[in-house]
Amino acid sequence: QVQLVESGGGSVQAGGSLSVSCAASGYTYSSNCMAWFRQAPGKEREGVAAIDGVRSTTYADSVKGRFTISRDNAKRILYLQMNSLRPEDTAMYYCAANRRPGCGVTWYHSYWYNNWGQGTQVTVSS
Repeated sequence: QVQLVESGGGSVQAGGSLSVSCAASGYTYSSNCMAWFRQAPGKEREGVAAIDGVRSTTYADSVKGRFTISRDNAKRILYLQMNSLRPEDTAMYYCAANRRPGCGVTWYHSYWYNNWGQGTQVTVSS
């Protein structure tokens, strides 16, 4: 049983930066893939970034070059650093733990994640 709790969301102006975190508790495999998803009102939940047990990363095209995903396995914390934020980045951001060690070519599909956080809101104003 794994519990994930996000924090660090807030409101920023376009062009600004924000960092969100996800703390894990309970039993979890240290090598499992983890990812950040986001969902805006009226839109589908989409994968933002993923990181595997050896810290290999993958990003959605919309955030590549602006966002950085990282993890601290000892502290059991997942991070997402967001720079050059745009209004279209406004969404509820969720962290998720994959049921398998590798993220895979379909890492962005929610099917592979069996543990989810409650979400943290990120709002970017123009």
